Amino acid sequence: MMATVMNSILLQSALEKLGVQTRVQSAFAMPEIAEPYSRQRAIRHLEKGRVVIFGGVGAGTGNPLFTTDTAAALRASELNADAVLKGTSVNGVYDFHSGNSNVILDHISYRDAISSTITSMDLMAITYCEENGIPVVVFNLLEPGNISRALCGDQVGTLIDQAGSIS
Repeated sequence: MMATVMNSILLQSALEKLGVQTRVQSAFAMPEIAEPYSRQRAIRHLEKGRVVIFGGVGAGTGNPLFTTDTAAALRASELNADAVLKGTSVNGVYDFHSGNSNVILDHISYRDAISSTITSMDLMAITYCEENGIPVVVFNLLEPGNISRALCGDQVGTLIDQAGSIS
């Protein structure tokens, strides 16, 4: 559980080395390394152009029953985020129906992602994003440049939204 806080601090350090102002918030009291979670403070940081990283159990919710994916969806909804970026160790959502499991989908609907269970993201999180109209981008966090590309809205990994596949 503390690994998400440690990862938050590492991500903060990497972003700040690039000149990006960041804040880490957590539902756990850790004043030396993270602010307590506050929706209002998070929004204020975002308004000032800062990146806000949520760490701790369930991405800073303090609830061990929430996965980090579901907590990210919850925080995205609370903050009216444009999207949830799911950085992971895979390149996106793989198309297991094509007969070639190496094919990565560029775009898939929430319903297709949920019904096929082919994604590396928690199904409750995808459902929550669908209910709140929050697109999800699943991408390889380990590929150099992918975080920047995802943040800039470039095509990286798989986009999961209402529309689904582009014909």
